[in-house]
Amino acid sequence: MSDHPYLILDSHLDLGFSALQINRDITQPAKTVRVADSEPTMRSFGSCTTTFHELHKGHIGIVFGTVMSRIDPNDHWTGTGMYDQTQCHGIGMGHYHVYKAMERDGIITQIHNSADLDASITAWQNPQADTPIGLVLAMESADPILDPEQVPFWYDLGLRIVSISHYGTSSYCHGTGTEGGLLDRGRPLLDALKEAGIIVDLTHTTDQAFWEILDHYDGPVAASHHNCRTLVPGQRQLTDDMIKAIVERGGVIGAAFDAWMLDPNWKRETPAWGQTTQATIETICDHIDHIAQLVGSANHSGIGSDLDGGFGQEQSPRDLNTIADLQRIPDILDRRGYSDVDIANLMSGNWVRLLKQVWD
Repeated sequence: MSDHPYLILDSHLDLGFSALQINRDITQPAKTVRVADSEPTMRSFGSCTTTFHELHKGHIGIVFGTVMSRIDPNDHWTGTGMYDQTQCHGIGMGHYHVYKAMERDGIITQIHNSADLDASITAWQNPQADTPIGLVLAMESADPILDPEQVPFWYDLGLRIVSISHYGTSSYCHGTGTEGGLLDRGRPLLDALKEAGIIVDLTHTTDQAFWEILDHYDGPVAASHHNCRTLVPGQRQLTDDMIKAIVERGGVIGAAFDAWMLDPNWKRETPAWGQTTQATIETICDHIDHIAQLVGSANHSGIGSDLDGGFGQEQSPRDLNTIADLQRIPDILDRRGYSDVDIANLMSGNWVRLLKQVWD
């Protein structure tokens, strides 16, 4: 195995949400944020795991950073559930402008194309203390896109991957916790995303919507933060047939770190601070390994941690302190017999390949 840390690409981090809705200074070490967080913040969102300091420490040099808001009038928790799309658009633009301000300060550099991606990869071959994190702009729930005609506007801002739905029912599609498929506005949106060359993220779809999207849309697909239903039951997980369908389309599936997607005994009705998960970082590798064994290749899995995406360390694998612990995954994969090439692909190479295929 390589003596140098592997470059890690995390395909789902709600950094704008953490900065604005949770009101965290994500330029500081996680331990500093934990001290600064109020008790209500800790109870609602848990102990901070993800800041730019921790990303550097873990050699996580490229991320998909989300703009994230959804139609959800009953959301009294995250601060991103809105009554209408104009509000969702405003929240999304706020997240985008947080990233642009961070780019101005040299904390990140936004990745728009293959040349930008290559530049970030090169910079992280020998990173310095001030090497910026490369950020691909992603969107969780398409509600911030006011209509299909606005897709080019978002593309020009750098948007490169979009999930059509989130929790509940979006303006375009049924999502997690509901039953149903694409809404009438969904298909025109998919057409506009294909025209723009934006990847459709199949995360947070219902089963019906998953297959309807694949039936209508023949552009690039992926699942940014999704695990395996064979290992942990539930609608939020991918069935083996879904995994195969994504792989047949050349997509990549990022393993998510939320305990309820890893531990079948996790009780969602119990506060995270009132229970301890049995899931560990080894459990993450179980999901990665399941996909590899199912499709006969390590070329379609990656990391999409979703850490600090509305949950904290208490609802993460129990042996994970911060996101820097992602660097423990290569050792686990090495012990399981994965080659250096496979490990490098699982840590970042598979996502890099997909992006380049779409962009080139």
